Amino acid sequence: MSSRTPTAARTPRVPRAPTARSGGAGRKPSPGRAGRSPRLTADQRRRRAIGRRRARVLALLVVAVLGAGGLALASGVFDTAVREIAFPLRHEDIIRQQAAGKGIDAALIAGVIYTESRFRDGQVSSAGALGLMQITPATARDIARKSGGTLFEIDDLATAQVNIAYGAYYLRYLLNRFGGDEALALAAYNGGEGNVDRWVKAATQRGERFRVSRIPFPETREYVGRVREAERQYRARYPRELGL
Repeated sequence: MSSRTPTAARTPRVPRAPTARSGGAGRKPSPGRAGRSPRLTADQRRRRAIGRRRARVLALLVVAVLGAGGLALASGVFDTAVREIAFPLRHEDIIRQQAAGKGIDAALIAGVIYTESRFRDGQVSSAGALGLMQITPATARDIARKSGGTLFEIDDLATAQVNIAYGAYYLRYLLNRFGGDEALALAAYNGGEGNVDRWVKAATQRGERFRVSRIPFPETREYVGRVREAERQYRARYPRELGL
């Protein structure tokens, strides 16, 4: 920055409008034959009127086309933004890979991730569950033992690849354990296998089938409903991205 004191800025001169003394520039042109418009025949006037009407119609058509295209584009962008805000999707390549490798519906994996973490990386629950699919260290160690993950470390759950792979493995295990019953598998994912065993046994003793509405833990009961609704939403919103 300069140390000199700035001088006052000069106000630019505003050019004056020409006066009569300026010469011809200030004089009004005298009317004469050269200043008059040539007279048009009736046929010429008709053709000009038709031309003006055609120009107006063409302009209206251009505005309509551009308006429709812009509206469609804006609508598409808006729909995509709403979809991303309401039900975000990340790591779809990993989800497709794990769904295919473990024989699980990709929409179910996405529904669990959404319900557990809203697809936000690095989440840690008050119970110590980690990552996108909120896996506890104890469950992760058990999965590593069963799946042969001898090099597994708890910090690995911070990566999307490992977290989704372990979560999908656990879902597959629970589905197998409970005869493919998705509601029971989800209840066990949230409330624990032992609790689900007791609930099913109690329902059997009453001569009833297990019902989600009879789960005694409100959190687990609501969890099953939220995951299944999210699963439906992801199936409807992201069929191409999830390979459905």
